[in-house]
Amino acid sequence: ISRAVFFFPREPERRGCEMPLSENERLVVNAYQHDFPLHPRPFAEMADKLGMSEESVLAIVGDLRERGILSRVGAVIAPNRVGASTLAAMSVPAAQLEEVARRVSERPEVNHNYEREHTLNLWFVVAAADRTAVLRTLDEIANETGFEAIELPLLKAYHIDLGFTI
Repeated sequence: ISRAVFFFPREPERRGCEMPLSENERLVVNAYQHDFPLHPRPFAEMADKLGMSEESVLAIVGDLRERGILSRVGAVIAPNRVGASTLAAMSVPAAQLEEVARRVSERPEVNHNYEREHTLNLWFVVAAADRTAVLRTLDEIANETGFEAIELPLLKAYHIDLGFTI
């Protein structure tokens, strides 16, 4: 595991909107976008270091998920260390972009997607058990949406820190 992080929502209606957080919510999110404890009871360890109870940390994370502020808490694995993954892109007409992005995001193999200012305007990462499953997922996405999903294989790895102080 390269690190563990909180993932924020992909829903278009959340883009650019204000998401008010309490001081304790900010503390939890900012403290553990990196270095999430790899421990049998990670939230207890987080709570101890933050001077909070395990129950309050669990309640904060649960509430942030329920409010749609966090989409998940999970491990980030270096590409192709476990299973297989690829970056992919689609060219989607602007009028259909939100709907296609929503459908792509619903796939359990897709861990995030984003809009780019380019002919290939919807980019996303597919991760699965093996290369065959990755390619099958790309085919299924293309069949479900009606738009070709183009594979953009990793040629050289770069580390981009996706943690942002809230």
